[in-house]
Amino acid sequence: MAMRRTPCEYMMWNGLPVIRREIAQSMIANFGLNQKETAEKLGVTPAAICQYVSRKRGKIEIDDNGISQEIKISAERIINNGHDSVIPETCRICKLMRSSFLSSKCPACDDEE
Repeated sequence: MAMRRTPCEYMMWNGLPVIRREIAQSMIANFGLNQKETAEKLGVTPAAICQYVSRKRGKIEIDDNGISQEIKISAERIINNGHDSVIPETCRICKLMRSSFLSSKCPACDDEE
């Protein structure tokens, strides 16, 4: 019997690249950062940003306007507050996406909330 993937595994492999892509695109489109500046803010390489922008990473589309607006807020917070805000903002968006897209809940994660 194959082990079931937890919601956290799904989000790690599928959601995290989308979150990074959307935050990077917001930084570029909404706040005028270039790819190098965006990479520095997110703590990734410029090549990673190039792959996010060209959609080679993070292929799931976000259709939820509420989540898109929250991503814009996260992008601005990361720009203003630096590296210390990347993890909390990524986790915040992950929780929003998880509650919106996944019907199954993870008991280990839900205990934290």
